[in-house]
Amino acid sequence: MRHFIIDTDTASDDAVALVMAMKHPDVQIEAITLVGGNVGIEQGLQNALYTVELCGESIPVYRGLAQPMLRPLQMAQHVHGVDGMGDIGLPLSGRTPAEGHAVPVLIDTINKFAGNITLVTLAPLTNVALALLQDPSLASKVTECIVMGGIGQGYGNITPAAEFNIWVDPEAAKIVFESGIPITMVGWDISRTYATLNQADAAQLSQVSDLGKFCMDIQKTVMEFALERTKLDGFDLPDPIAMAVALDRSVITVSKKLYVDVEIHSELCRGQTVVDHLSATGKTANVEVVLEASRERFMEMLYDAVK
Repeated sequence: MRHFIIDTDTASDDAVALVMAMKHPDVQIEAITLVGGNVGIEQGLQNALYTVELCGESIPVYRGLAQPMLRPLQMAQHVHGVDGMGDIGLPLSGRTPAEGHAVPVLIDTINKFAGNITLVTLAPLTNVALALLQDPSLASKVTECIVMGGIGQGYGNITPAAEFNIWVDPEAAKIVFESGIPITMVGWDISRTYATLNQADAAQLSQVSDLGKFCMDIQKTVMEFALERTKLDGFDLPDPIAMAVALDRSVITVSKKLYVDVEIHSELCRGQTVVDHLSATGKTANVEVVLEASRERFMEMLYDAVK
């Protein structure tokens, strides 16, 4: 059994990623930790708790940091809806998170399962950065850290240079990327290329089960945004394909260990993951960057999760 911690700012694609993890047979999710990002912390908590309840699980969900380390929180409700789950009328209130704070939970859980713990981050890296600042030894105890964030190749989805999760809290991302924790970065370039579903794909997945219908229905506002703004033939699922990599590394078809830095000073390039493809800096590679993935394997895993 593999032990997972999932750090999330639960909105529509995070919820699908949570479903994939909860339905995977050899994964034990020890904790779900919440951070402000796609939506505010209280809404994110309710969204995660609702998803866990829907799957019939009893995984503890913990409140974490409500805003970035040094900046005001800027959310993505224009993408995911006011409630973060497509504004389709779900009852997303009234549930109570577990007692305790996400940062001590991250520290305690990683220490408890040192050498057999996978950390999956689907959100700004604020919680993880603070945990690493408080206990730098965590970096050597995590088996792997799958980061949905950044851009391995190409352009951003929040600015021309940056992907949303890294852009929201670039200082936190820089701390994590420099910590020595074994990162596999699944950037937005991977989801828009290998994890985009059109309306026909969504309709087909919706017919598999009630859970499949939930996973697709909550993409309502994402679909509208993607068609209008990102010019995709449908909507992409960044967090689910990152979770797919965490669950089964055969989803990766091409990756390369590269040096990656995070820009924190330039407002124009804030949050850019600067990937040294040509070893121009001469610095030691610190991140396994996913460059290509199997759409076929990803879709198989998505269907398996909602059967």
